[in-house]
Amino acid sequence: MAKTHTPTPQSRGPSEHDIRDQIVEAATEYFGHYGYNKTTVSDLAKAIGFSKAYIYKFFESKQAIGEVICANRLSEITATVDAVTADTTSASEKLRRMFRALVDAGSHLFFHERKLYDIAAASASEAWPSVGHYEAHLKALVLDIVRDGREAGEFERKTPLDETANAIYLAMKPYINPLMLQYNLDNAAQHSSQLSNLILRSLAP
Repeated sequence: MAKTHTPTPQSRGPSEHDIRDQIVEAATEYFGHYGYNKTTVSDLAKAIGFSKAYIYKFFESKQAIGEVICANRLSEITATVDAVTADTTSASEKLRRMFRALVDAGSHLFFHERKLYDIAAASASEAWPSVGHYEAHLKALVLDIVRDGREAGEFERKTPLDETANAIYLAMKPYINPLMLQYNLDNAAQHSSQLSNLILRSLAP
């Protein structure tokens, strides 16, 4: 049965941050079980034990909650990508590892957290800010890798840098964007490896 929580004046500040985290944690579990699209704020309020009005004190909509969950998941992916590319000086190997990590992360989310994958799909379809930040991070990483490869003599220098980096990102996008990845999951690892090889051959000096 739902119960109404009312914050006391003394509890504002850190405790409100804790409550936001509590809502996000509960919503992640609930969305993961029932799905984002099929869940209403009322459903979520009942599951958490808060009133719907109280949840709206912290989040203006269900999308706002989904946005935080999506941002958290995408941050985990970018942290993984940054980690696997940080311990090698080879630009070619960085590109391979980046692509492999992105495909592995997307495939894992689809097959093992299918309901949360729906949030990622909604975020991509509706262009949520978290997706924009995620794509900007990946594009910047590709640009840095290409620049490093050129400086090391691994990659050609004739094509404009931004054009090269953008073309690489576009080639990777079907295996990165959740709306597109779901149609490219069959042999995704093998195909992404072949695409990486093709990209790297095109970058050879």
